[in-house]
Parts: sequence; structure tokens; C-alpha cells
Amino acid sequence: MRKEGKDGASATVMIIDDDELVRVLARRAVEQGGFAVIEAGDGVTAIEMFSRLVPDIILLDVVMPGMGGFDVCRRIRRLPGGDRVQILVMTSLDDTGAIDEAYEAGASDFLAKPIDWVLLPRRIRYLLRAKLAFDELHKSRTMLYNAQRIARLGNWEFDLETNVFTCSEESCRIFGIRDHRQGKSHRALMRRVHPEDRVTVKKAIFQAFRTGVGYCMDHRIVLDDGVERIVSQHAELLSADDGRTSRLVGTVHDITERTLAEERIRYLAHHDTLTALPNRFQFEERMEQALAFAQRNGFMMAVLFLDLDHFKKVNDTLGHHAGDRLLQEAAGRLMKCLRRSDTLTHASREDASPFISRMGGDEFTILLTDLAHPQDAARVSQRIITALSKRYVIGGHEVFVGASIGISLFPSDGEDCDQLLRNADTAMYHAKELGRNTYQYYSGSMNAMALERLTLENNLRWALKRNEFRLCYQPQLDAASGRVVGMEALLSWHRPGCDVVPPDDFIPLAEETGLIASIGEWVLWNACAQAVTWLHEGLPPVRVAVNLSSLQFRSRRLAELVRKVLRATGLPPSHLELEITEGVFMSNEEDAAVVIRDLKKMGVRFSVDDFGTGYSSLSRLSRFPLDALKIDRSFVRDISADPAAAGLTAAIIAMARNLGLNVIAEGVETHEQFAFLRANGCAEVQGFLFSQPLNPDAAAAFLRARSR
Repeated sequence: MRKEGKDGASATVMIIDDDELVRVLARRAVEQGGFAVIEAGDGVTAIEMFSRLVPDIILLDVVMPGMGGFDVCRRIRRLPGGDRVQILVMTSLDDTGAIDEAYEAGASDFLAKPIDWVLLPRRIRYLLRAKLAFDELHKSRTMLYNAQRIARLGNWEFDLETNVFTCSEESCRIFGIRDHRQGKSHRALMRRVHPEDRVTVKKAIFQAFRTGVGYCMDHRIVLDDGVERIVSQHAELLSADDGRTSRLVGTVHDITERTLAEERIRYLAHHDTLTALPNRFQFEERMEQALAFAQRNGFMMAVLFLDLDHFKKVNDTLGHHAGDRLLQEAAGRLMKCLRRSDTLTHASREDASPFISRMGGDEFTILLTDLAHPQDAARVSQRIITALSKRYVIGGHEVFVGASIGISLFPSDGEDCDQLLRNADTAMYHAKELGRNTYQYYSGSMNAMALERLTLENNLRWALKRNEFRLCYQPQLDAASGRVVGMEALLSWHRPGCDVVPPDDFIPLAEETGLIASIGEWVLWNACAQAVTWLHEGLPPVRVAVNLSSLQFRSRRLAELVRKVLRATGLPPSHLELEITEGVFMSNEEDAAVVIRDLKKMGVRFSVDDFGTGYSSLSRLSRFPLDALKIDRSFVRDISADPAAAGLTAAIIAMARNLGLNVIAEGVETHEQFAFLRANGCAEVQGFLFSQPLNPDAAAAFLRARSR
């Protein structure tokens, strides 16, 4: 049993000596000092007792029959807990060789016989204090080691005067050095720096020595098995008391996973996930550059707007999976049939090759630069049509589709990107009117198409006055409990004498004409009023999500409108969630931040819709006071079949949660998708697996049923 010492520390002392009288005298002195005592008359017994009892202090006689004291000391040091016990060797040997051997065996200190029993308790107490200090140091080192291991963060130090290099175990582990003695060499670490980065790293170190200023850099390393990792190094110089630079100290952090995730997110921000082609944002970036070059040098360029003919029939008959396969194969044929020689007529520039992107759905755009003649665009278009018109075999089915292509030329058909794209789109519709599977140059005389568009626009202007719009609501569920937490308001146009017009068919026109402002205001009023109606009917309170267009978001009266609607309807601000796409507020971040903060002060929630289809990053989104992030349905669709999509989706969920953002997944259609999202911490879900969009009465019934 342990006793409490005079200094407040409880400790047990093991006395190991073959002389019973010595053990009696030692026990009496130690117990008078307030310590508990256990005894062993030989080395074998002592080792067995140590494994069970693990004392704090050991008084060890050197000369014993059988196993000597030095051997006992070595054996104890190898046992669990033996590295931290204080061993005080008692010996009548007075030669320095015996003393040296005691320390080499692992002794903490020694006592020469005859022993002053009065002073022994004080000697033990001093050793105990040293042990406590050593235990605290060991605890701190263990905590530091675990923290560095978890964070994959190591440290190192280079003494400039002695030329000695030391580094932590985690540094060796990061660099793949198993032999820590080898890791003591700075040269060993430098050998693992990627050959292409080695000069840069050495230059940074040299500059630090020369200027006295530290450095911060990311670079690659190559492990023995050839695997590449990415590390971030921070270093600074420390000075001695005389002011001379004496040490270079630094840290090394393995940032491979984080860097790859960021690169993957950046890639997805600029590429279409289905076809791996550049997306609209990257196409417009490249088009701006090509247009500036063409304007400076007087070159001709063309924009081709391509739409697959009869693609909707493939989707409707064979399903969306077959449609996706068809888009992927069509993208592959586009890449093969477009050669760099199609456009290199004026200059040999790397960015002069044809540039292809998927704009969305079954629409593709192609940029042709440095054209010598307008007919060059027709020649390329015909080759594309020929390639895309050949048969496809999708899931055992033989499929044929064509392509309608519209062509606009710079400078004759427009002098900016928007105008050229718009005119190419117009020419593409004209090609469809002429029978499809052909190409058409843009012409100002395309009156039929313009008239149809004008008719649609006029009907859209009257739609509000004629009460032709309807709202339906798609439930948003808590992934863990299945409770309904929100309803997303979705708009459709019930045009008299026609089929219901989905939002994708009229929202773009409404945005172009500015009608989206009045339509969006109508949606906000009706959605909030409906949410209040549900509350008055005694249904569980849920938030209602309303999409904002870019025009609405940029309006200076948005905050005033929201405040007015909330007051008039009586809807609590926390029950309203406004959804905006990435591009809406990333185009002008400062103004966007002001708008969001003003609305957040009211208590309104904000979420980012269709995340991953635009060009923002989570680091940029963190600057805004957002509440939620909606993962685009294109990510959700692929998580069951595509490990890369699954890994990226999990990474987005994890990073969004670290930023304090609620994560909502839309487009959930299968149990496998739902299980994956729930397992990876996605808070909320919506999609056809749970419910299709519902009219207000059906939505109320859904809420009522779920509340039971």
C-alpha cells in the first residue's frame, strides 16, 4: 500500500538486497521518511515483483548471488514502465569503473556503503522529485508526439556552428525515413525532395542563410516506393546571445490530402464532371483571352454552339444513365475529330488549338481561333456532324443521334463573348428548324426564330397578370431522424393551351429580359404566405427555401423587400432560407457580403445552391456569413458508381462542416446514395427517394403524415 510522503507525493520504494539486515535497516529508514516499502532478496524475485507492482524508486544492491545488480538494472529497464523508474544503486565498490558500469546499466544514481540511513529518505525524496519532473516531461513529449503524428507535422533544427541536424520522429516518418539515425542527416532529407523541386528548396535555404530571413514553401517529396507527397515547410533563423545566427529551425507538414482535395475542387470548378471537358466558366475565360488576341492582331475566330439532336428521346426511353453514357461518348468523339491544325493558320500559339466545353445538358461549344477563311468553320462543323452521326451502342442498344451547330464569327457577328455565344445559339436553333443534323452561320435575317422568341417573351410578360405561375414544394429531411425541416419552393409556368413549361425553359429568358425580378418577388410573397398558412394549420414549423436570381440579389431593394414580406405575412425570419448559386455572389464579393450581412441581421438564413457547378471554393465561401451548402445533384448521382465522386463528396461534406456550414444534398434518388450521405455526415437530404415536388395541399399532407 502506498503512503503519503511529507512533500505530498505518494511513492513506493522497492529494496533489492540479499542481505536481510540491510533490508531491515533500509525499510526502517524509508518508512520513517513516509514511503511504502516492498522487498526482494534476489534479482529474479525483484524482476517478477516489478512487473506486478511497478514501484517508483528502487534501492538496488550490486553484489548479489545469481543475477547481479547490474543485470537486474538492465532487465528492469527493458520492462514496461522500467524506463521511468528511479534506480539508486547501493554498492561498496568505490572504483570509478563500477560507477560507470552502473550508469551504463541504466542506474539513476548510486550510494556508497556504508550508507547513512538518516539521509537516505532525503536522497529518495530528491530522486522522486526528479522522477516527477521526468514523468511530466515524458507526458509532454508524448502529447507533442501524438499531436504531431495526428497533424502530420514534424519539426527539425540545423545548428550552423556544429553543422548538426536533428529532426523529430514525425519528420522522419513524413520523409519516409525508417532509420531515425539516418534521419539525423540533412542530406538524407534533401535526397527525398523531388528532383524538380530540389534546386528551389536549396535556394530557399541559401537565401535564408544569406539574408537572415526565414522561408515558407510547399514542395514535393518522393518516398522510397516512388510515391509522391506534398509538404509545406516553414523555417526561421534564431540568433545566439552574441547576435550571430546560430540555428535554422523549421517545421514540415504533410499537406498531400488537403492539396489534392483542393486541386480536385478547383478542377471540378472548371470542368464538367460527366465528360471531363472544360465547363462554361473555363470556356468563357479562354474565349475572353482569344478575343483579346484576335482584336489586337486582326484575326478571325469562330464560336460553334452544338446541340445533340434527339437526345431527349434517349433519356426518355433508355434512362438518364444511358443519356450520360451517350454524352461521354459524344465528348470523346469531339476530342478526336478536332485537330490543332484546324486553326493554326496565322500563328503557332499553344492556346490556338480548338477549345471544347460542355455548357450543360446536351450542349457543347467549340472555339476556333486564327481562322484564315469563314469556310474553315464550316469544314470543322461538317466533320463534327459526321463523327457524331455514326451509331452508338449504349447498354446493348443501337442509338443514332445527330448534331445541330450554330456558327458565329468575330468580328462580323459580334465583338464580345456574350454576343458571339448568343448569336451562335440563335444560329443553332435555326439549324434545327432547317431539319437538324446540319450547321448554320448566324444571320441577321433569322426572323422566324426571333419572332418565336419574341412571342414567348410577350407571353411571359403576361403570365403574372394572368396568374399562370404555380409553386410546388419539395421536402427537405433531416438525414438522421427523417423529420421534415424545410420545403424548397419550385416554380412552373402553366401556359394556357400548352404543356406545363418547366423553369429551365423560361427562367433564362426571364433573366435576360429582366422579368425575373417581378417573378422572383411573386415567388417570395407566395412561398412565405404558404409557410404561414401551414403554421396556422398547426403543422410542424419548417423553413421555406426560395431561390434568388442574380438580378434579385444585385437589387438594392432586396433587403427592404424581404423585410416587407416578412412583416406582411408574419413569417418568422428564421423560417426563410434564401438560396443563391455560387456565381451570383462570387462575381462581386464585397457587395455580396454586405447584402448577405444585412439580411442575416434580420435572422434570415442563406445557403449556396448547386455547389460544385460554379467556380468558387470553400475557402472563399468562408468569407461570407452563410448557413448551408447544397451539394449539386450531379455529385449525388455519381457517388454510388464513381469512387472519385464519392471521395470528393465526402471531402466537401467534411470541409463544409469544419466551416460550420449545414450540408444539404439534393437529387437523392436511391437508398445507396442516402446511406452514403448519412454515413458521411450530410445533415439534410431532398430528392425523389423521399418525395417529388408537391402542390401546397399535398405538401401539407406530407408534413402532417411525417409529424405523426
